[in-house]
Amino acid sequence: MLVWERPEPPNRPVTAPLSRERIVRAAIRLADADGLEAVSLRKVAAALGVGPMRLYGYIAGKEELLDLMVDAVHAEIRPDGNGWREVLGSLAEATRQAAHEHEWLADLLGGRPQLGPHALATGETVMAALGDVDVDAVMPVVSAVNAYVIGAVRREIAERRAERATGMDEKRWQASLGPYLERTFATGRFPALATVVHDAAHLDADQTFRIGLDFLLDGIEARMSR
Repeated sequence: MLVWERPEPPNRPVTAPLSRERIVRAAIRLADADGLEAVSLRKVAAALGVGPMRLYGYIAGKEELLDLMVDAVHAEIRPDGNGWREVLGSLAEATRQAAHEHEWLADLLGGRPQLGPHALATGETVMAALGDVDVDAVMPVVSAVNAYVIGAVRREIAERRAERATGMDEKRWQASLGPYLERTFATGRFPALATVVHDAAHLDADQTFRIGLDFLLDGIEARMSR
């Protein structure tokens, strides 16, 4: 029986009452502060002031805890709008926002089925918005948007982590590697790449994400209109 269907143990008169929600919230606080490597049943139990064995009455192990953490964050992902395009755009933006607030989410998105109640509620909202779309196209469309968001978010989070690790922001990175690129481009071996680097607008992460999302949604809309 999946964790979503398994009842919690009955309440007992103990000094530190537990629930799955308290366990999950403690795990999320640890992950928000120090990443997924900071999440273990032992550390979560310590944060709650109980022994690790107490947690096993509520969850079977760390994998279930991760599933519960992801679903808890899905409660923050509430897509809305009029029509499929607005809802899918809202889904993309809300998922990205959640991943920026909970960096560890980027490591788990797409890696496991999202079957918890909050994830299913999000899915229901999206599927309802796609009600006029051919049923065979629904999952490919949603999968395409999810794949775009996951890829973009993982790149952004990776860049953020690299900046923290090296102390180099984008301007310092450009200053450090700029001379190398200029020497390389001067060889004439990479003219197309040189043109883009020199002449294209340098967009920030928000602009890059939204323009790419518009390209994707434009393509979906063009395909649907055939």
